Amino acid sequence: MASSKKLLGEEIAALIHFIRWKRVMLDSALADLYGVETKGINRAVKRNPERFPDDFYFQLSNQEVIDLKCQIGTSSSWGGRRRSTPYAFTEQGVAMLSGVLQSQEAATVNVQIMRAFIAMREALSAHVELARKLEQLEYRLGHHDDEISALFEAIKQLMIPPSKPKRRIGF
Repeated sequence: MASSKKLLGEEIAALIHFIRWKRVMLDSALADLYGVETKGINRAVKRNPERFPDDFYFQLSNQEVIDLKCQIGTSSSWGGRRRSTPYAFTEQGVAMLSGVLQSQEAATVNVQIMRAFIAMREALSAHVELARKLEQLEYRLGHHDDEISALFEAIKQLMIPPSKPKRRIGF
């Protein structure tokens, strides 16, 4: 993924993962977006420890790496990295990272990344707000009529994300 082109929000959103109850991006994905090597990002972080407190980034555990590989279906080589586990950067860590990299390209890409984080937050917020309003309406009306209760149950079922269909094995 070349960082000089305008990235789509969906492309960036696909690189954002949910680990330790936080939305994060991995160092290798950020390196690819910024057009630098992963070790360059990690070196910049180590040179500026005061800018990267524990809530801005963290190193994944071996189990988290295994879980993430299973989740996104990557190969076992993880981009050639074998000696250390990846670092994960929170939204604040990503913002700080563009400042320490000090390049126009990093600043430009960072704007697109921040927009992707904001869009994800707004989508999640809208979903939570809709569920809250539905619950309030159900409380006010749902106990009075079985048909209304059935309607609310059908709407709740529609709000559940679809699961992937299981592939049949054999003939």
